[in-house]
Amino acid sequence: MKRWMMAVAIIAAMGFAQGTNAQSMGSSYKTALGVKFWPGAVTVKHFIKDNRALEGLGYFWDHGFRFTGLYEFHGDFSGAPGLKWYAGPGFHAGVYNENWHRHHHNGNHDHDEDDHFEEGRGSFGLDGVVGLDYKFKGAPINMSLDLQPYVEFVDHPYMDLWGGVAVRFTF
Repeated sequence: MKRWMMAVAIIAAMGFAQGTNAQSMGSSYKTALGVKFWPGAVTVKHFIKDNRALEGLGYFWDHGFRFTGLYEFHGDFSGAPGLKWYAGPGFHAGVYNENWHRHHHNGNHDHDEDDHFEEGRGSFGLDGVVGLDYKFKGAPINMSLDLQPYVEFVDHPYMDLWGGVAVRFTF
């Protein structure tokens, strides 16, 4: 009985792996992991429905860290397999050091190494995203291009814009 159950489990796992591989090689995907440029982040996107995805972005740079979570609505373009538009809401939270605060708010573009990692400041706000997502057929590669406006609430409220180009491995 144990051998029979093991054989069924192995066959099911192989079928799942084949289905996952076939999907990631086609013009759609379920999950993707990669990098995004501007200002630079690790990104993971996972579809929870055919036209809905969650995306997490972890930004790391010399001024601190920021996590952004997005809920994205996806739609197809007629006659363009693999190309989708997307838009949706999100939020961000992070910690920035004092050097970033002076640079961003006072326009000081000079960096003093002695105060590079001074006391940090928190960050929290709401985000939005609008962009294009393309899955290369026959390759486990996805690319996206987007704009990500946000409103920051900590310290003093302000609006700004991020976005960029992401390159991801799909599976």
